[in-house]
Amino acid sequence: MKADTFETQGDIPAEHTCDGKDFSPALHWQNPPANTKSFALIMDDPDATIGTWVHWV
Repeated sequence: MKADTFETQGDIPAEHTCDGKDFSPALHWQNPPANTKSFALIMDDPDATIGTWVHWV
């Protein structure tokens, strides 16, 4: 998986947060396993002030 707007293991730019326009970044998958029909993405934030926070499912 790759995002065009930020580096792997990098911070998500503010435009993708509540401090910006809060829109989801475009994500791209490459070389999925044979017969893959879909992907599931869960993004956890272990540093959230209230404990681990799930941003996307």
